[in-house]
This record gives sequence, structure tokens and C-alpha cells, in this order.
Amino acid sequence: MASCNVFLLCLYLCMFISFSCGIQLILVNNCNESVWPAALGGAGQPTPEGGGFHLGVGEEAVFDVPSGWSGRIWGRQGCCFDDQGKGSCDSGDCGGLLRCGGAGGAPPASVVEMTLGTAKSGLHYYDVSLVDGFNLPVAMAPVGGGVGCGVAACEVDLNEYCPSKLEVKKGGKVVGCRSACLALKADRYCCTGEYGSPKSCKATLFSHLFKSICPRAYSFAFDDSSSLRTCRASRYLITFCPPNR
Repeated sequence: MASCNVFLLCLYLCMFISFSCGIQLILVNNCNESVWPAALGGAGQPTPEGGGFHLGVGEEAVFDVPSGWSGRIWGRQGCCFDDQGKGSCDSGDCGGLLRCGGAGGAPPASVVEMTLGTAKSGLHYYDVSLVDGFNLPVAMAPVGGGVGCGVAACEVDLNEYCPSKLEVKKGGKVVGCRSACLALKADRYCCTGEYGSPKSCKATLFSHLFKSICPRAYSFAFDDSSSLRTCRASRYLITFCPPNR
């Protein structure tokens, strides 16, 4: 009986530590070329891994963020850096640095956003956002699933379907698809000005296109109902170029 109690105590402590002390993020590169993941902590939050690193084909990286962490992660492609970590990327560039160090990514970029609540505050919230445009497929899901948990994702290469007026090209190749807000700079597409509320800002032709191809990702600022995921898990998998399900 004593050994059973010890086992239960250890199990409880493991669960408590997992939820109260941190959440593990596992990043996997399933693309056929290198990806340079970038990360940015929210206000007052740490930025993990210096804000950026290289991930070769088939490689994975694992790091912990504190319970209650919020921030965003995105992938960069077509990068070239020197020994000092200075260079540039074709998409998602953060000022020409390997380690973004608190800098955001230049759109267009597919962004994974998350707010990982503490044991007291309850659920974790996460999504894949195309509000800043698209550069590569990405998905986030809890490891092992869980009650109420789901997959946030854009699993299709939107660059293949991008309207010509939204395309971003490098060397004749489409490396990103801009959002209508970025390309057309109108309040209607940016959900600003008189369109700055859920009532007044609705899906447009362009956001409908993004949504039809990637139904589990944000297509515009107020696309909450079908895009925001909630969960409570100790580990999450973020996959660049996930299998298209």
C-alpha cells in the first residue's frame, strides 16, 4: 500500500509540475527544405531560443515555455546567414537576423498564436492566423489529444492558389501570399476604422478564398468561431508542412 501511495504521489507531482511550471513545445520540419522557425513572446513574456534557429529537413526542436506564456511562432524560408547570424530570408524575415531577439516577422507569414493559461486560469488558446498572409503550411495540436482539444492548421500550400495581386515573388518563385489588408490597404480588409468591430467587419472575397482552402485557420481578424482552439495539455506539436488531412 505504501509503494502504491508513493507512486500516486509521484504521478501527481509530475502532473502538477507539468501544468504549473511549463509547457513543452515540439517543432517539426516536415517540409522538403530547411525552415528557420522564429518566436516572439507577448508583452512581458520571454522569447524562447533567442527568437530563431535553423531546422533542417526532418529535424525537430523541443523547448519549454513557462505556464501562462503567450506569443507567436512562424516559419522562415529561403534564409542565408553568416557566422554572426546576419543575413536575410525570402519570407518571414525579422530584420535580417537568425535570432530575432524580440523582432516580429515581415508579412506575409503564417503565424501560430497561443496563450497558454496557468493551472489557475484554465484553458490554453491557440490558432493559426493568415491575417498577416501566408508563406508555408503549419499546424498546432496537443500531443495525445485531450478534452475539447483540436487542431489549428493551414495544411495546404496557399501559394499555389494565391491571386496574382496578392503574390510575393523572389527569383520568379511565389514565396508568399499577402493578405488583402496588406495588398489593398483598405479598412474593409483590415478591420480598422468604421470596420473595426465584429459587427461591421465581415469576411470578404479574399478571406472566403483563404477559408475555403484552410478552414481551420484565421482568414480575417474576427474569424474566431471556426479558428480559435482551446485545450489543456502539457505538450504541443507544431509542424511545418504538416500532412494534408
